[in-house]
Amino acid sequence: MGLTDITARVAKAEAAAGRAPGSVQLIAVSKVQPDARVEAVLDQGHRLFGENKVQEAAGKWPDFQQRFPDAQVHLIGPLQTNKARQAMTLFSAIQTLDRPKLASTLARLAQELGHCPQIFVQVNTGEEPQKAGILPAETDAFIAEARALDLPVTGLMCIPPVDEAPGPHFAHLARLAERNGLADLSMGMSADFEEAITHGATHIRVGSAIFGERDYG
Repeated sequence: MGLTDITARVAKAEAAAGRAPGSVQLIAVSKVQPDARVEAVLDQGHRLFGENKVQEAAGKWPDFQQRFPDAQVHLIGPLQTNKARQAMTLFSAIQTLDRPKLASTLARLAQELGHCPQIFVQVNTGEEPQKAGILPAETDAFIAEARALDLPVTGLMCIPPVDEAPGPHFAHLARLAERNGLADLSMGMSADFEEAITHGATHIRVGSAIFGERDYG
């Protein structure tokens, strides 16, 4: 395992799915990883990362970005509205827009700051009560609402239920995106990213398979 191995597997999956080389962006999920491991992946030339928490990203990425100014970080964990302002400057994309209140907060901040990260709407494809995300039946209306607020919604994101086959969830997300004219699909993690690529994923989120197992200590 490691970055080289995962990159090779992505290329192989792109080819098998008849996708253009480089059409899938690999997000190296660096949450809870020690700085030395993250730096090693940066030194290998990788530049797209994912973080779950605003606070953790704020303590890590400004320093890294001084040395690696082209590094980009996506927020892939839940965003509290009181952390939204900080998130607007830290991340090049927020993949977890999941409720109207957060949409209106981001829209207000975008007007105030004059810029906005790329936005993905998180869809709860499994309709799991404990999980964040817009329900599939409400996704079209929510996307329209976010667009009416001038938010730059470019894609959808999902995390399928752990005890179900991911393929139908990936297919469902792809249909929702296509219906709404959205180009980006963030889906697929360490265990199932190849399958996500066959269903049209443009962004995959891989952590431990690149960095090694996390130590939550």
